[in-house]
Amino acid sequence: MTGPTEFQATMGGADGEGTKDVVKEYYSKHLKATQDLQTNACCTMAIPPDHIIAAMANVHDEVHAKYYGCGLCLPEDLEGLSILDLGCGAGRDVYIAAQLVGATGRVVGVDMTQEQLDVALKHKEWHADKFGYSNVDFKLGYIERLGELGLADASFDIIVSNCVINLSPDKEAVFREAYRLLKPGGELYFSDVYADRRMPKHLREDPVLWGECVSGALYWNDFHNLAKKCGFLDPRLMKDNVLTINNKKLEAKLGQIKVYSATYRLWKLDDLESHCEDYGQAVIYKGTVPVCPDVFELDGHHAIEKGRVFCVCGNTWKMMHDTRFKRHFDFIGNFDTHYGIYDGCGTSIPFASAKDGSSGGGACC
Repeated sequence: MTGPTEFQATMGGADGEGTKDVVKEYYSKHLKATQDLQTNACCTMAIPPDHIIAAMANVHDEVHAKYYGCGLCLPEDLEGLSILDLGCGAGRDVYIAAQLVGATGRVVGVDMTQEQLDVALKHKEWHADKFGYSNVDFKLGYIERLGELGLADASFDIIVSNCVINLSPDKEAVFREAYRLLKPGGELYFSDVYADRRMPKHLREDPVLWGECVSGALYWNDFHNLAKKCGFLDPRLMKDNVLTINNKKLEAKLGQIKVYSATYRLWKLDDLESHCEDYGQAVIYKGTVPVCPDVFELDGHHAIEKGRVFCVCGNTWKMMHDTRFKRHFDFIGNFDTHYGIYDGCGTSIPFASAKDGSSGGGACC
């Protein structure tokens, strides 16, 4: 394993092409397997649900060994859908998603590191034999320049990414391209690393901390503003965890900066409002989303029990009514009468150290 003082690549500026070169070198030459990571920022200790564990069992061992993700980024109800994986690496999440979308769906993985894609492609036929069908494709390219890959506008139901966007030197381009490629009502569902303050310049130019998914982390408020600028008007936090560095030298560089792994879902819904507004609406969950028979979790503030009348704001109502989830709910109300700001609405601090984790009988974030 290469130590932090032994890896002497040149960043060339945190926003330049040198950043991409550093990341490619780090993930092609300096990381041979998951255990070579020097921090736990690119890993997760969360236990996946049973259906994901079952799908993981059908993924080749070499693909597993090249996994560097920080969370679980596959949402519910995927049968027959089209999924794009940004920064797919060796393809672990692609091959998991391929099983969840089934033979009528498709999954495309994009990565800029040829050595990672070589592993994914090496086992493509192995997985096709295992699943009984072939529904995956891999493309070499940059997640900031998806327009170069021949991907049509509004051609994907879901875009996922697993601890990769923080590595990009142009995050706005990533979100802008994701919005372009999503179908109306589609979602960007991704895990990434965030910080409780803006990273100083000297840390953003540290090649090891950048390659370890730390110094490219966005300050959470900057992320929210950037997502909204690119069209994702109401970012919803699914879950988050405090990350520990587990490397004394690298931890000392960060000082008092705290970093977090968080999973967000961003919807391509053009008419969402900037705040949670009350129109007297509610939903009733039918219990029909696969693997969610009793409770459907739209986000960290909306755990909706089957059969229960659950009051929601206008944005939340649309996130179920104007998306693939519509068939799983009964809807109460419309937008004819406005009752003001949704009761209890306010800015929620999206980190584990600050959340109360309670949603009551109805919630709004």
